[in-house]
Amino acid sequence: MLTERASGILLHPTSLPGPFGSGDFGADAYKFVDWLVSAEQTYWQVLPLGEIGPGNSPYMSSSAFAGNVLLIDLAELANQGWLNFEDMTPHPGFRADRVDFELLKPFRMERLRRAAQFFFASGRDDISRAYEEFCAAECVWLEDYALFMTIAEREHGHDWNYWPKELVHLEPQALQYVREACTDKIAFWKFCQWCFYRQWSNLKLYANERGIRIIGDVPIFAAYQSADVWSHQELFELDEKGRPLVVAGVPPDYFSETGQLWGNPLYRWDVHKETGYSWWIARLRHALRQADLVRIDHFRGFVAYWEIPSDAPNAITGKWEPGPGEKLFEAFEQAFPYLPIIAEDLGLITPDVLELRDQFKLPGMRVLQFAFGNGETNHFLPHHYVANTVAYTGTHDNDTTLGWWSTAPHHVKSFAQQYLHIDGEDICWDMMRVLSDSVANIVIFPMQDVLGLHGEHRMNFPGKPTGNWEWRFSWDQVLPDIAVALAGISFEHGRSSTRRELQL
Repeated sequence: MLTERASGILLHPTSLPGPFGSGDFGADAYKFVDWLVSAEQTYWQVLPLGEIGPGNSPYMSSSAFAGNVLLIDLAELANQGWLNFEDMTPHPGFRADRVDFELLKPFRMERLRRAAQFFFASGRDDISRAYEEFCAAECVWLEDYALFMTIAEREHGHDWNYWPKELVHLEPQALQYVREACTDKIAFWKFCQWCFYRQWSNLKLYANERGIRIIGDVPIFAAYQSADVWSHQELFELDEKGRPLVVAGVPPDYFSETGQLWGNPLYRWDVHKETGYSWWIARLRHALRQADLVRIDHFRGFVAYWEIPSDAPNAITGKWEPGPGEKLFEAFEQAFPYLPIIAEDLGLITPDVLELRDQFKLPGMRVLQFAFGNGETNHFLPHHYVANTVAYTGTHDNDTTLGWWSTAPHHVKSFAQQYLHIDGEDICWDMMRVLSDSVANIVIFPMQDVLGLHGEHRMNFPGKPTGNWEWRFSWDQVLPDIAVALAGISFEHGRSSTRRELQL
């Protein structure tokens, strides 16, 4: 349960400035933390930090445990002596305002491979010992991940059910052959994960020491092309050849008339129950080492999930099936002293979803952009909020507030102007102020709304297969008075650290 009033900013690290094609864990991330402090913010919310998958989505990772190696700060590797001056020349095609993943991936991966070669050739006992200790501590997931990535690369990225039959079925002799034949490649993936976790841990520590807490993001489902599904096939609804029998998605909704066909394999929840939900407990424990709180995406899927035939062209033909419900969260309660979980309870929410959320005192989410369509009874209007809530102007799946306002129907605009007592000329800051003044204990503002950006700067458009996850800001967009204004709002509404200290 949330008991302290605070506010924060939603920004994925890839959206940070930086010279190497996307944001990362380098100097600009530390500068952003300092900016959050100056703006009297308490939270930095990120999207999933795992490897990106199809469409460059962070919600389709090749591992539920591994970090996105594209976020590794190359400058830090150069400072270690593992990259040279020539390696640090940015690609001429990189843009400051967008991530071009087609240029980014080969550029960064090539430098990571060079860094790994330098590292393993360096012979430094102290740093080698730190690497080996990491590999030993994380071996439960790291061994499967490194082996999976090595085989996937050798098999030219084909889905794992198209690999040689003995690898599909995890035959020990075949796996051992790969380990012995591909020692260097397996070590490379372990090196990358060590760099990721070392750098992220340092950045998180820097933030925490300055009063900034991290809100992470845990996708409810695992990607099919992932080390988790391949190495734990018994936990997923697969046929004897490893192919999904049914897949995940959602029915037609606000974002799509045909629903959303995500394609993730679904869980065999009865098998998870037999194991005491050990995979999920390990996953949450891992996520809570990366973040101070975690948002679990698609919380309603724990009550009931939309099951779609694996050969369906869209999500319309799906059906609801029961999830694990309270049994999973009872297992969480036994494993953790408290549950710093935010329930993403958006979409088609039924009373039993709210009952599960409230039974475990989990904060839900409210999105102000959803509030103005159908009168005073709308669940997303601030007068309906409760304190144990995380409220947003919009999420990564929404248009920016300025983009939403520019396309909103007349009746929506008219109702919003009356309810908010505004003329709409400064809609981003008007909505941010209303949220901050609400009873919700945490309010989160997307960085695009803080900067007053139009819809072309949105992060994701659900159902759109390309062009997502690319937005970046630059420091020249962050005018000095923005931090002052944010700090003023936070102080006025009891959300700043300064105000909390005065109240003590």
